[in-house]
Parts: sequence; structure tokens; C-alpha cells
Amino acid sequence: MRQGRCCAGLNDFTAGAEREMREARLLSRAAVRRQLLFATLTSVVSSISAGAEPQFDHLHTAWTRLLQRHVVLAPPGYSSGLRYTAMQSERELLVAYLASLSAVSVGSYRGWSKPQQLAFLINAYNAYTIDLVLSRYPDLRSIKELGSMFQSPWKKAFFKLLGEERSLDDVEHGLIRAPGEFDDPRIHVALVCASAACPMLRNEAFIASRIDAQLDDSMLRFLSDRRRNRFEGTPGQVGVLRVSKIFDWYRTDFERGRRSYSSLQSVFSRYAEALADAPAARADIRAGRYRLDFFDYDWSLNDAR
Repeated sequence: MRQGRCCAGLNDFTAGAEREMREARLLSRAAVRRQLLFATLTSVVSSISAGAEPQFDHLHTAWTRLLQRHVVLAPPGYSSGLRYTAMQSERELLVAYLASLSAVSVGSYRGWSKPQQLAFLINAYNAYTIDLVLSRYPDLRSIKELGSMFQSPWKKAFFKLLGEERSLDDVEHGLIRAPGEFDDPRIHVALVCASAACPMLRNEAFIASRIDAQLDDSMLRFLSDRRRNRFEGTPGQVGVLRVSKIFDWYRTDFERGRRSYSSLQSVFSRYAEALADAPAARADIRAGRYRLDFFDYDWSLNDAR
């Protein structure tokens, strides 16, 4: 009996020690997050108070760290979801990153290279979209629930960017798609609307030095996702190429001869190997021998619980 009480006491002691260690680790992580948040906000506030603009991190390090922790890639890596619950627990870090975006002046932005500007705007769009979802999460099933009969969620002006109150539509259509600014239809696989039918949210920020390769990779991954884009057909019959509604909504962006795309057919021809497995089907796609159809868009939240 004494030995049993001794072992029980030892087990209780060990369990208590392990519990204290776990709690210490959690407190340590929380302390680190608070320190990072405090350092970021202090830098922004002190710089603004001194009349100077904080130096902007073009590597978007804070954003990449959040994405790496909370984006979940679905095998084989053509789509993803976001752990909104986990992101909500670190929302202060997201807010700090958004504050660094808001602190950029128009003058500084105009002095950047085009790749730096485009990376900045894509990351801002995606980060503010997530922030919008978190404003009501978990009490919503779709980002569309954040709108109303009179205003879509994309038209809400809820953040400041480049010196003005902006909406997500302002960033996408007013800044990124503005004629003569970037003229790159690949942005439609980079901007993520927090929905299941969207192109995947990458687990890294877009950065200027790699943005061209990142956009190419995003195009390939999206068109390789057979849930969103695929060829359906049988030998001897005209097949059906079913693709995302994105290609219907933004058809004109792909038909303006930019990035060597002159039509939707030219886009699908380039990615024939991603859209079909059979050599005959790929040949049909390259030759344009198919009926084009568009999938209905799934607006349910891209939540990886």
C-alpha cells in the first residue's frame, strides 16, 4: 500500500510538472506574440509621431509567418483552406501586419518597382479579406453573409490603404486591374475571396523577386485542380471543358493579348496537360475541339477546421 501511494504521489508530481511545463510554453509563446505586436506597433506609431514613415518589409515576413502556420494545403497541393480559428487566436499579429500596410504613403508606393507594388496589393487584398471574415467568424458560412441587400462585402470601405479609405473592390478593380498599371490576368489566381471555389491561398506571401514565378505556379496549380477545371469527354465525341466561373467573369482580361494570352482557348491550350490526362483529350484542348462550360461558384467559407 505504501508503495502504491508512493508511485501515485510520484505520478501526480510528474503530471503536475508536465502540466506546469506546458503552461509555461504557452505563456512563453503568448509573450513572444505580444512582444512582436508591441514592437511592430511601436515602430509604426513612433515613426508616424516623428513625421517619418517606417521602413517597409518587402519580404512581407510577418504575413508569410501567419500563412505558414494557418494555411492547410490539400493533397496534392492544388487547393488550400485556412484555419480561421487559429488565425483568430493570433489576430493581433494580423492587425500589426495590416498596420504596416496602412502606414505606406502614396509617395513611397509610387517610388517602388512594379513587382513590389503588385506584391503589396495582392498581399493587402488577401490579408484584409481574412480580416473581414474574422470580424464575424465563426458566425458565418460565407463571406457573402458580410454584405447586405444594398452593398456587397467587396464594396465595404473598412480599411485605409495608400492614404484613402478603401474597399476590397477598390484594391482589385481600382488599383490592380487599372488599365496600364499591371495588365496581368494571372492576378485572378492570386486574389483569394475566402471561398471554396477560389484559387488556393498560398502558404507564403507574394514577394517582388519571385512574383512572376509565383503567379505562374498559381496558374498551374489552379488549372490542375480537377474540382475546379477539367476536361470531360469520350473518344469520338466532342468533349466538354468545364472551368471555373472566374474565366467567365474575367474573360476580357484573358483576351487582351497580355502575358501572351489572346483568348480563353490560348489559356487552356497552354495548360492542356493540367486539364486532362489522356493524350487525345489534351490534343482536343490544344485544338479547341470542345464545348466550354463553367462550374457554379461555391461561396462557402474556405475553412480548414
